Amino acid sequence: MKVEFGCAPINWTNDDLPTLGGELTYQQCLSEMALAGYKGSEGGCKYPKDFDTLKKALDLRDLVICNMWFSSNFTTFKTKETIEEFKKHMDFTYALGARVVGVGECGVTVHGNEETPLFSKAPILTDEQLKSLADGLNELGKLAKEKGMKVCFHYHVGTGIQTREEIDKIMSMTDPDLVYMLFDTGHITVAGYDAVDLLKTYIDRVGHIHVKDVRREILDKVLSGDESFLWGVKNGMFTVPGDGDCVDWNGVFDIIKNSDYDGWIVVEAEQDPAIADPLEYAQKARAFMREQLGC
Repeated sequence: MKVEFGCAPINWTNDDLPTLGGELTYQQCLSEMALAGYKGSEGGCKYPKDFDTLKKALDLRDLVICNMWFSSNFTTFKTKETIEEFKKHMDFTYALGARVVGVGECGVTVHGNEETPLFSKAPILTDEQLKSLADGLNELGKLAKEKGMKVCFHYHVGTGIQTREEIDKIMSMTDPDLVYMLFDTGHITVAGYDAVDLLKTYIDRVGHIHVKDVRREILDKVLSGDESFLWGVKNGMFTVPGDGDCVDWNGVFDIIKNSDYDGWIVVEAEQDPAIADPLEYAQKARAFMREQLGC
């Protein structure tokens, strides 16, 4: 395998709810990632927007940015604006080491609203919105390919691409040479589908991987109480590989080991850092993956 291991700062401070871990500094976040044995970090809301400042902080800890979430707005038909913002985002992250851009569609979404139920209010995209999204992703993919990068689409609960049917639809509507998948074990599990089956189907099109597990007890409460995505996060719906009870890690890792996957595996298990110490959980995840993957 040609795999590098990274960690997401969302484990320290939540991008969708910045008050969760808001007291923690970006320096602590980066230092603890390095201490836990990771070589890459995803982007985060707390990180400096100034290139030189962030680059210096990364270099001091022998880290690179391996990916930074980009919010597209194709479902609200802001195509031109999205493309212009993407160009700037792509240039910034490339210079920090990234060779993929994880794109999540946020034109219509409920995942960032603390009061909106995750499932009963999840958006359903029209055919026109789906076409706009597919065409937009293909255009971003062309721009990324010209720069030696990959666009990796991040399906995400609470957005218009949440269910297996929706994921299959957008993947079928986009060019496989331009648009890859950001495979996320947690989001497909929360949506009620088998992570192993999804990975088996799309492994040859996966360009980036997020690993997290799900606590069944909390997910059941989200479902039964019609709670929000952020309610689930605050109450521990997600956790790191090796700690939860929903994802079949043997199945996931067997597929990766027997594939030609060449990229990053990133721990992205947002929790309340006051309850789940980020360093402890980052170390736990790294040890688990080392044991399972031998690296």
